[in-house]
Amino acid sequence: MLQLTRREFAALLNLPAAAPALAPAPKRPANILAAAWSPEKLSGALIPRETWQPFPTSGDRKEWVKLPPEVSKALIAAGECHLGQVWPNLPATLFLDFVRTGRRLPYEKVFYSRRDRLRELVLAECVEAKGRFLDEILNGIWTTCEETFWSIPSCLLQKAGFGLPDPDERVVDIFGADTCALLAWTCYLLGPQLDKISPFLRRRIALEIDARLLTPCLDRVNFWWMGLDPKLHSNLNNWTTWIGEAWITSILLMETNPARRAAMLFKAMRSLDAFLAGYRDDGGCDEGPVYWGRAGGGLFGCLELLHSASNGVLDFYAVPLVKEIGRYIYRVHISENWFVNFADSAAKAHPSGSLMFRYGRAIDDEKLQAMGAWQAVAHSNAHDPTVNEVIGSQLWTIFSLGAVAAAPRKSPPFVRDAWLDGIQVMTARREEGSVRGLYLAAKGGHNAESHNHNDVGNFIVYADGNPVIVDAGVGDYTAKTFSPQRYDIWTMQSGYHNLPTIDGVMQHDGRHFAASQVSYHSDDAAAEIELNIEKAYPEEANLESWRRRVRLDRAANRVELFERYSLKKPVKKITLTLMTPCEVQRDAAGQLTLGPVRVLYDASVFSPVIEEIKIVDNERLQDSWGDRLFRVLLVAENPIARGEWRVQIARR
Repeated sequence: MLQLTRREFAALLNLPAAAPALAPAPKRPANILAAAWSPEKLSGALIPRETWQPFPTSGDRKEWVKLPPEVSKALIAAGECHLGQVWPNLPATLFLDFVRTGRRLPYEKVFYSRRDRLRELVLAECVEAKGRFLDEILNGIWTTCEETFWSIPSCLLQKAGFGLPDPDERVVDIFGADTCALLAWTCYLLGPQLDKISPFLRRRIALEIDARLLTPCLDRVNFWWMGLDPKLHSNLNNWTTWIGEAWITSILLMETNPARRAAMLFKAMRSLDAFLAGYRDDGGCDEGPVYWGRAGGGLFGCLELLHSASNGVLDFYAVPLVKEIGRYIYRVHISENWFVNFADSAAKAHPSGSLMFRYGRAIDDEKLQAMGAWQAVAHSNAHDPTVNEVIGSQLWTIFSLGAVAAAPRKSPPFVRDAWLDGIQVMTARREEGSVRGLYLAAKGGHNAESHNHNDVGNFIVYADGNPVIVDAGVGDYTAKTFSPQRYDIWTMQSGYHNLPTIDGVMQHDGRHFAASQVSYHSDDAAAEIELNIEKAYPEEANLESWRRRVRLDRAANRVELFERYSLKKPVKKITLTLMTPCEVQRDAAGQLTLGPVRVLYDASVFSPVIEEIKIVDNERLQDSWGDRLFRVLLVAENPIARGEWRVQIARR
């Protein structure tokens, strides 16, 4: 069995192993949602469980029969695929495969398929309402309730370490919470039908949800993702809102005691406050756009539930930070499905069109509504009501189809400039509302961010909306991804980001390894970020200073990289890395061609080396880049102790 030390456990979640010597400054008091409330006041504001109707149940046929025929047909077909099929097994040996091999996918594929099957059967029955799917739904409920652990092996964050689940310790994690929400929605949508099968079925579900989620969350404050234990120095991330949405769903749908229901909901609101306290005023998500769907999007899901269950009394959409968190997603949008993908985020993201549209409507932001409406049409998989996702999100999508369809078919806003000073990320394009020309994004920050890569000072460049100089993103998750060996993975290392390497020394992980003296400026002529990155490197890099400036010259349609460095002592080699999906051509001395751009450099200083990185059996990376990437190394042999360099990326 894999045992974790405190430091290893912290590394698993990108948490500090102890209180950091240089802790991030507090962002704001954790009292945005719960400040004006108490359990007693909440009890009076909430709609009683028995009369709250967030969505039509299966027995309420009016809204289900109004669905577009193609949607109804697709939902029924998704359920029909499972009729008469044997439910896949989750044996103990498959659970232990994670510990024995480090692989996550073998268990997870079976685990997710069981949840997807139950969700699809439930929705098929809601649409058809003939009882044809009920026996398979019964099998799905029963086999789920019989599972010892309602999540995946990599999320088994118990004191005993990894292995088989410890029956004496209840662990609440993202997928276990999602399972609770799935069964809670199943009870809500199909309650009378389940009661006809057996009067004990819903009671069994209620007991399981209470034992696995509600009571542990009520009794404890030391789940790290809650943010409620002052002894835990944890940086909250998407786990808080991801679990929070499922937790609030289960509270509202399953808890029959009004006082307990209000007390649990108040605690969930306090946890969301702790999440919000970790954000700067700009609403920037340091986890990247893929995780925004569970971080900012999960927050919105929580607020939607609170708003609905109180008939609008619990309304937090006017809170400035809530608005900015929503706006983040279009501020890092480049073109099509390309997004600024710093941290563990793929370059190609597929945020829900329904989510963005509804979020935009709630905060009265036309740009976010337009982004959602465009995404729903231009990329239908981002608004597909049959797409594999948690059932609560799918219900919101299904019953917002009409509103999204009626929205003006605008293009995304394609904002010209954004500066997210909290996470120190800038984005800039040549002109507002268009993908024409060069696009630049760059970051400062530190190397202890959530889902961190060692990438202080990294930048990316797109040309006419297409990737040219890129952040590779993250590969398929394994046991190594969230472990003390995380930075052995090439995608996490600064040497595989667009950064300098000094005598083979790359950036180091940790809060101390950060940008300093960060400045940003933008006007009609240009946009630029300037920062010191020497503190992102360990002592053995022998850096006295390294000041980097990255600038988009709009008129010249050119990105310029300025480096000014000083060494403590001579080094043999400094390498500047440029990651690209483009074929690289060596042109004249001091010039490379990367697809639609030319890279110009000082041939008297640098010698280019081009490496091909083959991508094999890695779905996450292949989804963005296909079968390969290239690493361009501009190598300076025996560089002078103090130097100034300039590299240009210009449109051909």
